[in-house]
Amino acid sequence: MTEWHYIINLTFISSSLMLMILGLIFTMISRFMSRISKRLFLAFFTIFFVYIGSIFLEQFTEKASLTQFFIFLESLASSLLMPLLTILILRFSGKKAVKSPLFYITGFFWIVYFILLIITQFTKGIYYITPDNIYHRGPYYPVLLLPPVVIMLSNLIGVIINRKHLTVKQFVSFLTYILIPMICMLLQMKFYGLYLIMMGSSLSAMIMFTILQIDQTEKFMLQQEENARQQARILVLQMRPHFIYNTMMSIYYLCRENPDKAQQVILDFTTYLRKNFTALEKEGTIPFSEELEHTKAYLSVESVRFEDRIQSVFDTPETGFQLPPLTLQPIVENAVKHGVDPEGDPLRIKISTRKTDAHYEILVEDNGPGFSESDSDSPNIALKNIKKRLSITCRGRLKIESPEEGGTRVAIIIPYNQA
Repeated sequence: MTEWHYIINLTFISSSLMLMILGLIFTMISRFMSRISKRLFLAFFTIFFVYIGSIFLEQFTEKASLTQFFIFLESLASSLLMPLLTILILRFSGKKAVKSPLFYITGFFWIVYFILLIITQFTKGIYYITPDNIYHRGPYYPVLLLPPVVIMLSNLIGVIINRKHLTVKQFVSFLTYILIPMICMLLQMKFYGLYLIMMGSSLSAMIMFTILQIDQTEKFMLQQEENARQQARILVLQMRPHFIYNTMMSIYYLCRENPDKAQQVILDFTTYLRKNFTALEKEGTIPFSEELEHTKAYLSVESVRFEDRIQSVFDTPETGFQLPPLTLQPIVENAVKHGVDPEGDPLRIKISTRKTDAHYEILVEDNGPGFSESDSDSPNIALKNIKKRLSITCRGRLKIESPEEGGTRVAIIIPYNQA
């Protein structure tokens, strides 16, 4: 081997080892990968590390027996990656490995390969190491390559057959991992002595992992968004019965005492109900003006129920932005629920908006008793739901403070760039 071959190979080995270490680290810290998938990739990168490490150690040994051992370990580790890929393909296709013919085909040919590899250690027909530590291929060397080629082709066919059960990203990732090593295998015939197959396999492994990780993250975020949406729907459907009852009773008495006011309350209550149930059908975000209208309708109804116990102030010059439905109204409803005291001062609620260099901000301030997320009677579920929907839908945030002067201040922060 010439000096430039040696330098290039050493660079390939070092780069591949670093890629496998990164793969192990990213797998361990992944938040969006299932437990089984994480274990599979941990095994995958560990075996890959052993495969590349064996090649690395082989470069520095001068004993024929050690060289033969490292070549055996290298061959065994690289072969284990193929049935492991089969399991990954079936896993992401939603199929059980033990019920798939592909699993048994790859398993059978891997066993054949393993038997040939064991036989190789005691004969010179496939390959052998001379006493002076020189590697030689025997006349039957192509026989050893046949099972891996069959497994690779089986995996390729398996990916194509299962493409309907895979997302586009999953399909591309598996094809990448199979095709790049195949191309490198062809190049290896022309550039004999360079570890092109090892380098290509390492790169394609990280590409596959990265694409699958992105796909899993997108699925997780979509699932979180759907969960948050379902929770919002539940909150709407679980609208407090006594609130509806008390509102209807207020309207009943107003019909006799103040028909015009009763008519306005009916209009406000209808607006509130319409906005609540419209929120069930909304996807993504809505204009802030719609959420503000919903909140005003709610406060109008509550003001009639509690007469002079609620005072609301609106200072909202900034309305040209979007936010998830049922964001502001539930926060105001919580302020009323926890802040109205028949024997204390009237509850004052101020809703304001402002624009900064980086975001829009909605402030909801009240002079109630105050609450924090750690209080046992605080509306934790509603707040967590709002936080989750803000984060997923528009990268927004929710901050809750209890000022020294009393009351509660809730800030809803909506960034300009919501991508």
